[in-house]
Amino acid sequence: MSYQIENLSPHKKQFQTSAMQVPAILHVSDDLMPNEATLAEIEGVASDPHAFHHVAAMSDVHSKKGRKNPTGTVMASEDHLLPQINDTAPNCGMRFLKTNLTDADFTPENIDRLFQELIGVIPTKAYVGTKMPYSLIMDICRKGIAPVREFFQTRTKNEIANAFEGGNFFSEIPTEKEILNAIPKLFLHIGQYRLGILGAAGNHFLDLMKITEIENQEIATKFGLQTGQYIFLLHTGSGLLGQYASYLYTPKRKEHLSQRIILEIGKFLFKTDYKKEFKTLWKKIESFKDSKEYFAYDDQSLEGKLFLTSHNAAANQGYANRSILNHQLDLAIEKVLGKNPELDMLYDMPHVFVHREKNHFGKDVWVHRNGTVRANGPARMNHPLFSQTGEPVFIPSSMSTPAYICAGTDANESSFFSASHGTGRRRDPLADATHNRAELFDKLKARQVKLFNAKSKGVVMQDSSYYKDVEEVIAGMEANQIVKAVAKMEPVAVLMY
Repeated sequence: MSYQIENLSPHKKQFQTSAMQVPAILHVSDDLMPNEATLAEIEGVASDPHAFHHVAAMSDVHSKKGRKNPTGTVMASEDHLLPQINDTAPNCGMRFLKTNLTDADFTPENIDRLFQELIGVIPTKAYVGTKMPYSLIMDICRKGIAPVREFFQTRTKNEIANAFEGGNFFSEIPTEKEILNAIPKLFLHIGQYRLGILGAAGNHFLDLMKITEIENQEIATKFGLQTGQYIFLLHTGSGLLGQYASYLYTPKRKEHLSQRIILEIGKFLFKTDYKKEFKTLWKKIESFKDSKEYFAYDDQSLEGKLFLTSHNAAANQGYANRSILNHQLDLAIEKVLGKNPELDMLYDMPHVFVHREKNHFGKDVWVHRNGTVRANGPARMNHPLFSQTGEPVFIPSSMSTPAYICAGTDANESSFFSASHGTGRRRDPLADATHNRAELFDKLKARQVKLFNAKSKGVVMQDSSYYKDVEEVIAGMEANQIVKAVAKMEPVAVLMY
């Protein structure tokens, strides 16, 4: 069908069909409009009876195979949790790391030496990552980053203070029994072997970037950023524990036979106090798999509380994964370059999560962000630095085009104080699209960007020709008062599967 789209401004549009409970607001220009299939999925989300006020779509909105809801959306609900709104990777997210490294450190030879070392210690695809004791996995589920920092003696500055919600999705630390009532113990044992892996899915990456332009000197100074500075941007998920803990509660069909087998074994061995309730729940989930509607939990129900415990524990694995990879990066730099890089974390932010938030259009609501980040302005931040600047937002693009560090504003109500987590894919690739790895390496060489690992056939899809223009995306976000651009960064080297 053809949707009737109303222009609210050059970078914002709205539509609502008779089936939709609430309107959809698209934070896009004409050039960044999603295709009809994506609009149909947005219509489906906004047709849910639990949708509050409106559904927001950001400039990187796009459909994703096997998912019911597009990446790049925000949906709020007053008292229900909807697991199918989000991807099955809680706290897939990014971490921004400042360094003290200079041009003298990053000669072409040193970049090659460092990234060859990183290929070994930051695996992109592996069956076993950094093996850890079961007790540590349990502590991560309950407490987030803190036990990882203590166990590995990580030395990155501000690793807890500058993580979203202090690096723990739980506001009150649950007991071990509460975790084991919500997640099969088998999944925690799998988690012992599946952290410390960058990831082979999507565009998970480790980027070395150089700040080339300061857009907002006042905020840049407060963030500790300056031209010529080298930073690392790390994007990864929450590992298999995060996926399995999500699959337990959602009708989403499993993409691989191994996932179905492990999930069934986990259910069979599950020693929860709520076996009867789970059996009833799983029957409901199974009967819902072909439904066009969204599965929902009442947030005050037992099932809703168990889902939220599982979600938060799984999301904490995302923090842990980035912390371990961050630690390996730190040690590799010192080993290869012979100096402590004095890594300093500006922010660690999730972009797949459910979070209870206050005062959105006069209500406290559950905000479901799928491929979007929170982008609070200063007034909404209870943080010694970010209450002065707004919440940090990173907008990477392709592996060979600039990225931006931005800050949220206080005028961003229409997106539930959210922002894009990237530029998103084009509807149609540009004429110079790469078709194989040889072409990709040639293009990157011409742009003086080094690519490492790159073993997957799908890595060609991370070429700039498949991504929206980052300058147009940033211009639209600033016009919509979603963010203020703070600094522009150029890619130097990329590690990706």
